[in-house]
Amino acid sequence: MKKGQIIKRIIKISGIVLVALIIGILTYLGDYYYADQTAHEALISDDQVTVREAGNLTIFTPTAGQDETGFIFYPGGKVEDVAYAPLMRSLAEQGYSAVIVGMPFNLAVFNANGADKVLETMPEIEQWIMVGHSLGGAMAADYLAGHEDQVEGLVLLGAYPNKSLAQSRHPVLSLYGSEDQIIDQQGFEGGRDKMPVNAIYHEISGGNHSSFGNYGEQAGDGTAAISAAEQQAITVTKIIEIWKGNGYDK
Repeated sequence: MKKGQIIKRIIKISGIVLVALIIGILTYLGDYYYADQTAHEALISDDQVTVREAGNLTIFTPTAGQDETGFIFYPGGKVEDVAYAPLMRSLAEQGYSAVIVGMPFNLAVFNANGADKVLETMPEIEQWIMVGHSLGGAMAADYLAGHEDQVEGLVLLGAYPNKSLAQSRHPVLSLYGSEDQIIDQQGFEGGRDKMPVNAIYHEISGGNHSSFGNYGEQAGDGTAAISAAEQQAITVTKIIEIWKGNGYDK
């Protein structure tokens, strides 16, 4: 075979491989967990909570008695952002503004600083608490690590930090389900060394990884012994208990 023919064949094969790679990546990014009907119903405003969109933000605001504290939420990887609408709406019903940050391709790694937009959009809120589920939790932890002066705390849901928060002066709450089979247990245990010494851990008995949101059961997860509504109610209660009960609300 002549040299020119060899080069043409190499180019042709490389092109085929590149196309296959692109198709594979697009297929992966386009495959994610969709929000269920309960989640979509939670997006409807009523006399307690107003829901609005601002770009990639879904904002839940209490209609009366808004607290000066708000919550910024980073969704789990490959999960539609509004799947967490019931959880955030529940916080708004308790008097807190709550904002879901939509992520490109439903992956928080592509918008780790998405909270910046929330701070710009809602300057009236005096203190913000980062909240994140799974991959979103890791990215929320990264945001706290780099923005100690802009956010006041962190809630991890079935998640653990990438960067060390050991020197953080802010409160950190870690909630996880007893039936969670998705979280990397080795990473979770190792992540304890990266947490502040006063970090608070709480295991939700009967809870799993998927039920922090409303998108069905994630492949490989454990079977929950409680409903998603129950797990989320415990989550909201614990969050408020920590911030109110320990005087973190200014």
